[in-house]
Amino acid sequence: MLRLFGPDCPITPIDTEILDAIPDGVVWIDLLNPTEEEEKLAERALGQNIPTREDLAEIEPSSRLYERDDVLFLTASVMAGIEEGHPTADPVGFILSDKLLVTVRHIDPEPFLLMAERVYADPASAKRPIDVLVQMFDVIVDQLADQFEHAGTEVEKLSSRVFERNLKRRDKETHTERRLEAILLRIGQVQRLLAEIRQSTVSISRMMVFFRNCGPIEHKDSPFRPRVDSFNADLKALLDHSAFLNDNLTFLLDASLGLISLEQNAVMKVFSVFAVIFMPPTLIAGIYGMNFERMPELSWHYGYPMALGLILVSAVVPYLLARRSGWL
Repeated sequence: MLRLFGPDCPITPIDTEILDAIPDGVVWIDLLNPTEEEEKLAERALGQNIPTREDLAEIEPSSRLYERDDVLFLTASVMAGIEEGHPTADPVGFILSDKLLVTVRHIDPEPFLLMAERVYADPASAKRPIDVLVQMFDVIVDQLADQFEHAGTEVEKLSSRVFERNLKRRDKETHTERRLEAILLRIGQVQRLLAEIRQSTVSISRMMVFFRNCGPIEHKDSPFRPRVDSFNADLKALLDHSAFLNDNLTFLLDASLGLISLEQNAVMKVFSVFAVIFMPPTLIAGIYGMNFERMPELSWHYGYPMALGLILVSAVVPYLLARRSGWL
């Protein structure tokens, strides 16, 4: 899909079959899952080759951040799919020249939707490509902060679930061990979310540092330099916050494993107590089950009831002692 932003540009995607060239005055070309024809159309307008998805996926900085013929090529991982419960960080390309900004992406993250609405609502905010790019970075950083807030909320919910009291009373239909297993699974999901957001933050932070030191804002008198410095400060704070959330998540994982160990110890304690309870009756039954010829109790009239009574008493007394000691 290809969309154009600038004076008199339509809101709907562009059909390449009826468009031979990008019109003059277009400031931003947005490519979402571009076809070969859409890529060629953007390349003719830009005068540079558009990076493929394989190029965008390269992890080394030299392949993600470079300048060629006064055109900046920037690549960063941007988050998408958080609201749907399938968070993923996918590389997005930003190509900036003096007359044109081209974005290449294969996901549809929220910052691009918000930026498109802003440009359509206020075309004067997109007079130059660099204006659009800096505003785009502003929206991306704001969205990162919201994503960290979402992750922090999930960590707080997990903390409440892990440390709430009376688990067995609260979950009458669910065993405690199953509930703790569900908590472990949820911790894994939140950890994946936090890892994806942190990966995106680190990638965007590297891109901001590169963008600050080259291109149209490398001069100290550039009006965009303070904003980019502010972005870098915000990203540093977000990375510190991500470390805090990661430490909390690690603590919750250790606490959950500790609760599982306590639950297992409680089960083993019950088995041990019942083993002690049934040990004396087993001893008595074993004694009177021996086939010796001379056993005086065998000839007693009340020998059998006496043996049953001894077995019952020897079982009840350890049981009462265990209840009194709080073992059961």
